[in-house]
Amino acid sequence: MLSNYPDLQGKTAVVTGGSRGIGARTARAFAAQGAAICAVGRDQEALDAVIADITDRGGTALAVVADVTDSAALNRVRRQAESHLGPVDILAAFAGGQGHPTAPTELTEQRWHEVLDSDLTSAFLTIQAFLPGMLERGRGSIITMSSAAGRQPSQANLAYGVANAGLVMLTRHLAAEIGPRGVRVNSIAPSSIRTEKVEANMPADIQQKIAAMHPLGRMGTTEDVAQTALFLASDAAAWPTGLTVDVTGGRITN
Repeated sequence: MLSNYPDLQGKTAVVTGGSRGIGARTARAFAAQGAAICAVGRDQEALDAVIADITDRGGTALAVVADVTDSAALNRVRRQAESHLGPVDILAAFAGGQGHPTAPTELTEQRWHEVLDSDLTSAFLTIQAFLPGMLERGRGSIITMSSAAGRQPSQANLAYGVANAGLVMLTRHLAAEIGPRGVRVNSIAPSSIRTEKVEANMPADIQQKIAAMHPLGRMGTTEDVAQTALFLASDAAAWPTGLTVDVTGGRITN
């Protein structure tokens, strides 16, 4: 059951990483609240499935294939979103997820740059494309996607931890800088989310062991994260900015 945020009705939300997992679930959650959706990803077929699901339920949605590490591509996304859906009110910069464990001694310079580009630089470039319009209108909500790996050391690779810690500071710094101009910036830092990829590739016994590491006794769901995004984008969160919300079932509480 989705929460009800009537103020999201009629707004336009752009969700990067919107073809699968957390991004796709968040796009559907915003659409269920009456927002028009621009879902961005690299897989046209997967994006089309998300858009079809939204439109079949009476929603308004647009799919745009783009590389979020390419500023020119992101500016194209912005133009398409504005042309088809109107000014962008909500930006969910959720693309990323390069946390596969790698020993520090095996983390090559090339891989270091790839992970930072995918998980940190992509968020900066995405925000850079949409922020001027929000500042001009004096309103907007930006949500970045960090990770528990950016909040404390984990089994994820070093570059991923550094990139996600960087996202926390990007969020805090930007929120302080642009808050006086009416735009809020917050971050979500999930831990151990049971996405389609996890379901397909992680054995059930390992999932159970990971679930037991969390005080609430289960892994998180994409719905858990989507609900947090709805709150942060809505008028119910009109006061918080610069915040990182740990969606971790109690595993991280600082």
